[in-house]
Amino acid sequence: MSGWAEVADGVFQRRYDPLDISVCVVRGSDGLLVVDTRSSPRQADEIRSDLRALGPLPVTGVVNTHAHFDHSFGNQSFVSVPIYGHERVPAHLDAYERPMLAAWVAQGEEPVEEWAEVVITPPTVLVGDHHRLLVGGRVVELLHLGRGHTDNDIVLHVPDASAWLVGDLVEESGPPMYGSGCFPLEWPGTCAELAGRLTASDVVVPGHGRPVDRSFVVGQQAELAQVASRITDLYAAGVPVEEARRAGGAWPLEQDGLALAVAAGYAALDAGGEPQPSTSST
Repeated sequence: MSGWAEVADGVFQRRYDPLDISVCVVRGSDGLLVVDTRSSPRQADEIRSDLRALGPLPVTGVVNTHAHFDHSFGNQSFVSVPIYGHERVPAHLDAYERPMLAAWVAQGEEPVEEWAEVVITPPTVLVGDHHRLLVGGRVVELLHLGRGHTDNDIVLHVPDASAWLVGDLVEESGPPMYGSGCFPLEWPGTCAELAGRLTASDVVVPGHGRPVDRSFVVGQQAELAQVASRITDLYAAGVPVEEARRAGGAWPLEQDGLALAVAAGYAALDAGGEPQPSTSST
């Protein structure tokens, strides 16, 4: 979609079709840290080619912000360097992404050749709630702030650039995506935790779309909280899950994108779950 944009000092974003996926790079004195690898080895090889525009420095590491296919299916093209991801990424890949890929290949889903070439490659360095990297002397923090878009979301904080690379915990080019393995009742609390760490001058790069600021994150957190509250209220009122989307009046997000949110929320409540506190300071 575009060339590399320097969104903060030594931090770059390039937006790729399909899906308007953000690939980010943190440039250190001796190498590049690549954030997310797109949907296939062919797409990952395109990233590698495009990196030449940033100079001759080698790739020294990769981070997956989460396990979804559009952020991790290109990993096999970067196996010569450490690939960092949350410790729950392998389980998510086994539960959701492997069966999905097998179905796409069996059904001849386009692009057929690209799906057939994918070898699902988990991160080689698994991290918990906090991990600290050095990229050519620059500190990059990997943080798991809670469950939300998945149970394995990682955000990257680059303190010397006042930059946050947040994957799909925040989305700009479309509404928040409730996909496989989502936690709609906990997502508002996780997003509030992120907002609470941001300053007004921080740059936030979503998994899809243009860079945003703290006020955007706060606004999206409020929408996520409204969805969680509506799901909880409908469940408490005994509205069947199959009727909930249309029985809840006006939702803050498009109803067509809420089927998985309602199903996952009801399942969590069936299991005794409750929403986390979801109010962030404004």
